[in-house]
Amino acid sequence: MKGLMKLATGALFAAALALPGAAMAQDSNAKATIGVSIPSATHGWTGGINFHAQQAIDSLKKQYPNLNFVLATAGDPGKQVSDIEDMMATRNIDALVILPFESDPLTGPVKRVADAGKFVTVVDRGLSQPGIQDLYVAGDNTAFGKVAGEYFKKKLPDGGKIVVLRGLPTTIDNERVDAFKKAIDGSKIDIEGIEFGNWNRDKAFEVMQDFLSKYPKIDAVWASDDDMALGVIEAIKQAGREKEMWVLGGAGMKQMIKRVENGDTMVPADVTYPPSMIATAIRLTADHFVTDAPMVGRFIIDSVLVTKDNAKEHYYPDSPF
Repeated sequence: MKGLMKLATGALFAAALALPGAAMAQDSNAKATIGVSIPSATHGWTGGINFHAQQAIDSLKKQYPNLNFVLATAGDPGKQVSDIEDMMATRNIDALVILPFESDPLTGPVKRVADAGKFVTVVDRGLSQPGIQDLYVAGDNTAFGKVAGEYFKKKLPDGGKIVVLRGLPTTIDNERVDAFKKAIDGSKIDIEGIEFGNWNRDKAFEVMQDFLSKYPKIDAVWASDDDMALGVIEAIKQAGREKEMWVLGGAGMKQMIKRVENGDTMVPADVTYPPSMIATAIRLTADHFVTDAPMVGRFIIDSVLVTKDNAKEHYYPDSPF
């Protein structure tokens, strides 16, 4: 695992199941249909989500032949809502594992699934209304922002001018940005500009071009995502300003981890947020049906700062992300 696991009260049995050698009564004949709704592979991290979701489903099908899975990917919130409605109407799912494309549009549809008595696991991007899901699996978004902010304070002890690229309007993005701002509070670091980059390389490229035209002095960029960081870096290179600033992304893309390991001054560090969390979510949801353990609570994966000193521990050459 790339990070440490932290669990809130109510998910202790889930923790036991996640650990090697855990013993729980299992029923390989248990029958259930589990719907899995995730965003399409619009960027590297969601590409990893798609890969790990399919890997988990393939493995669980072999382990539990009576478990059925319905996997749907969506390129926008509307398509994801339609996918969920179809799972309920035509596939009669017993559980839903969902990584919401956006929080607000998916809250109502997921609540209807929960109100129908189905087991609901929400992954990564939380819903706008608390308490809907049975199980929540995610990275530690507060830690993600805090770790990044603390690194900025350490890297810019005398302060500096920075720009920030947010992701999409979701609860996790709010948690990250709020924690980042809190971490740099009291320093002499000034956020010159902050805009949504949609966790998309092309959009981040456009946003960074705008920042570069507006601000003659930029000391560093918090891209908050490795795909966005690549777009940011390309914009900086095209402007010929590579020597003026450095970029911190996040999520642990192997391309970025390798740059950190190689001592790239433009990419001095990274922050982990593994897409394999979707596999954890699917497996724990399956365990709800094949074990006698109550799968209720929060399963949180910690974020870790990756530097040249520990980059080898976080580099996985066979990973799709």
